[in-house]
Amino acid sequence: MLQLHRNSLITAALALPLFFVLYATLGVAKPWHAWKWMDIVSEGGTAVMAGVWFLFTLSSRPRGLVTRLIAGGLCAIMLGSWADCLDEFFAIDKRAVWDNWLEALVPFGMLMLTIGMYYWRQEQFRLNEHLQKRERLFRDHRAFDRITQLADASYLRTQMRLEQERRPGFDCALVLLDIDSFHLINREYGHREGDRVLQAVGHMLLLNLRNDDLLCRYAGDRFAVLMPGVSREDAALAARHLCAMVGQMRHHANDNRVIRLSLRHACSLADGVPEVVLAELSRAVGTPPVAPSAAAA
Repeated sequence: MLQLHRNSLITAALALPLFFVLYATLGVAKPWHAWKWMDIVSEGGTAVMAGVWFLFTLSSRPRGLVTRLIAGGLCAIMLGSWADCLDEFFAIDKRAVWDNWLEALVPFGMLMLTIGMYYWRQEQFRLNEHLQKRERLFRDHRAFDRITQLADASYLRTQMRLEQERRPGFDCALVLLDIDSFHLINREYGHREGDRVLQAVGHMLLLNLRNDDLLCRYAGDRFAVLMPGVSREDAALAARHLCAMVGQMRHHANDNRVIRLSLRHACSLADGVPEVVLAELSRAVGTPPVAPSAAAA
């Protein structure tokens, strides 16, 4: 992560010795018995700690406005405290004001840090909202299907209702996907192989969905995808993409034959009674399919 902030690190690393050279050149070295050790420890310690926090920030965050403000503020506090510390080793002409400007980096850095913390707070609010949604969609006491380890139909209906309550008036699409001629796969290859097909299709679908989407095993060979914030048209495009991805799969049965898979789909907005919406989609996707092909490996 630090490599992303190479320029900031180089600038800070060059500024520290530059400040020392500036004070050593324009100031007069004080005798050691005139040093104020309490000030040296407090001001130098502040510079060290601000530098450590500066490195922590750059090593844990990507580039962006919040990172620039927080890291910039900490760097300014570090350099201002370093200039304040150098005052204890070098006497500066009282008529010079440049050292006062350098020491003023501390309050300026605190202002930058405060602004950065405000934006970081806003960022955390957005992240928390996203995490709460993820928790609601994926981890909140959900019922698992034993074979695919996906949420079941009951959980799907609950989430449809929650989505309607949480964001009334916003688009939320529902896609129903059905594996073509799955009963023939069970008949020819056995139910254990059929379970493996369900697992493989579930994995492929998950790989091609957004983080906010909820994938469920609706019933038998049918999968349902709840897509918050997605229009019906966009859901249809996503469904065609999912079908294409599954169509490219080469599922190898235990006897080394390759089972060709295909899906059919139906889309709707999840803006009605869940049972009614799902029943309509089930009728729409229930067109008799073409039998899958099998090839010798």
